[in-house]
Amino acid sequence: MEIKITTRHILFGLLILAWIIFIGVSIEAGGFITNTIYTMAFNPQGASNFWQGNDLSPLYNFDRGFFLVQTFIMCLVALMRAILFYLIIKMLQENKLNMAQPFNRDLVRFILSMAYLAFGIGMFSSWGAKYVAWFTKQGVKMPDIEHLRLAGGDVWLFMGVILIVIAQIFKRGVEIQTENDLTV
Repeated sequence: MEIKITTRHILFGLLILAWIIFIGVSIEAGGFITNTIYTMAFNPQGASNFWQGNDLSPLYNFDRGFFLVQTFIMCLVALMRAILFYLIIKMLQENKLNMAQPFNRDLVRFILSMAYLAFGIGMFSSWGAKYVAWFTKQGVKMPDIEHLRLAGGDVWLFMGVILIVIAQIFKRGVEIQTENDLTV
């Protein structure tokens, strides 16, 4: 008995994986946003036990504005990751991946959207990590950037650049396919 794994099976598996990751990053983004609002509006003690036990109370005590900016960056990065996986889910569920004609405008738009989001995640992650380093130089005790979910900004930037290159290749493929369709 031979088991055949088709492209359709792989895409279904990726859809399930994308849903799992999307739920996780959405919960994380919601946690960051909720804790930021709770700490700023209701209870400053919330900074001592921020999302997943991170202690941001030294930053809050140093300056509330800096605390707000740092948590805003964390929220923004988490939201952008959630949007990225939402786009993946949307693309896989709407079956816009046509394997008979892979070069289409929807796919180019999708890849470019992912590239810009990855590039944005990389930029804000790097910015947030540099901000954390600056706080540390100022004597503020900060959690590691891994715990703040700001690590890997360079990887996200690299992924954004690679996706832009891939999108340009697909864009050229769409142009060639359109020329061939008009020729025939």
